[in-house]
Amino acid sequence: MANKPILLITRDMPPLVEARAIENYTARLNREDKIYDAEGLIAAAEGVDALLTCGTEPLPRETFESLPKSVKIVACFTAGYDHVDLAAAEARNIVVTNAPDALTDAVADITLLLLLGAARRAGEGEAIMRRGGWIDKHLLAMTGSEISGKRLGILGMGRIGRAAATRARAFGMEIHYHNRSRLAADWEGGAIWHKNAESLLGCSDFLSLHCPSNAESRNFLDERRIGLLPQGAIVINTARGDVVDDTALIAALESGRVQAAGLDVYRGEPHNIHPGYARLPNTFLLPHIGSATLVARSGMGLQALDNLDAYFAGKQPPNRLV
Repeated sequence: MANKPILLITRDMPPLVEARAIENYTARLNREDKIYDAEGLIAAAEGVDALLTCGTEPLPRETFESLPKSVKIVACFTAGYDHVDLAAAEARNIVVTNAPDALTDAVADITLLLLLGAARRAGEGEAIMRRGGWIDKHLLAMTGSEISGKRLGILGMGRIGRAAATRARAFGMEIHYHNRSRLAADWEGGAIWHKNAESLLGCSDFLSLHCPSNAESRNFLDERRIGLLPQGAIVINTARGDVVDDTALIAALESGRVQAAGLDVYRGEPHNIHPGYARLPNTFLLPHIGSATLVARSGMGLQALDNLDAYFAGKQPPNRLV
């Protein structure tokens, strides 16, 4: 680019992303990785043409209304964009893009890790070993659930849901799913489509949540819907924390109505997570690391830059949201 646009990058980026940003932009980096609050972000954006932001920088209406007039585009490093007020961005004529492709395999891998960890009580077993090992126990001690032959219900059969289904088939699981519309046969891969979520829940020995967070999906897994699951079902969540009613799920885990849960995302993360999860032995908990591989995180940043490159070349960004 002859006249390099000014780009503010809000977090410390993988080396490949940083190097490309420096080459193509007048890049303002954040090597200290200090998280911007709204006031700091607005001040840092003065005179900037573009922002490359992460989920740690919420962009509500008030922030968009206060951003400098120089800002033309916000490229989200993330696949999810529930932290961005798209209507407010559109009102300011600010383009917003996301990065949905690069993390698919990494999150699908974590989905299977959570599924296996919850089914085989891996969290409890690891804690035993850290306490110094085990003594001879009853033959039924630490028995978990096999997954072969079980029904995996996938709520949201998008990129990640389909990748998780491919992995689960290798373990001999029967795949069921619910989307608003049925997938084409080659994408479906033999999975069984359910026209409504209630039907899916009824046959989900394992339920894996892959839906976006929106007004329709928030608190989706509440007490009523938990009651539709088979007795002793296992719940996996790599979507967003607020699609689960924490109080209802914790109560079901305590009573045994739900056998176990494998969670990588939480309402109120990272610091205001419901403390009930940590107290339960039948939860397998990860600190939102679904996309935490160098390949995935680099790919997310490079995809964000692809969107910026297209915009400043006068082309349509491939992952434009507004």
